Amino acid sequence: MDRRTLLTALAATAATGAAPLVRAQNYPDQLIKWVVPYPAGGGTDVIARTLAEAMRQGLGQQIVIDNRPGASTNIGADLVAKSRPDGYTIMSADNAVLAFNE
Repeated sequence: MDRRTLLTALAATAATGAAPLVRAQNYPDQLIKWVVPYPAGGGTDVIARTLAEAMRQGLGQQIVIDNRPGASTNIGADLVAKSRPDGYTIMSADNAVLAFNE
C-alpha cells in the first residue's frame, strides 16, 4: 500500500468515526431550493422531482425545484454559485456538462 492510499484510508476512518459526534444543529430548518438548469419536463427535472419527494419525507422539509434553463446550464450554475453556502441551495446536472481533467 502506497502512502497516498494509506493516508486516504486513515482520513476516511477518522471521518467515519467522528460522524456521530458531528451533527447539524437543526438542519434542515428552512426550505431547500433545488436548482435544475434544464427546462421543466426533461429527464433531469423528472429525476430531481422524484428524489425531492423522497427526500422531503425523510428530512421533513419542503424542497422546491427551481428550473433555470439556458446558457448551457450557466444560468442555474451561476445562481447556485452566488447563493449562501449554507446547504439550502443544491443543483443537479448531468455528466455531459461536467469537465474532467486527468
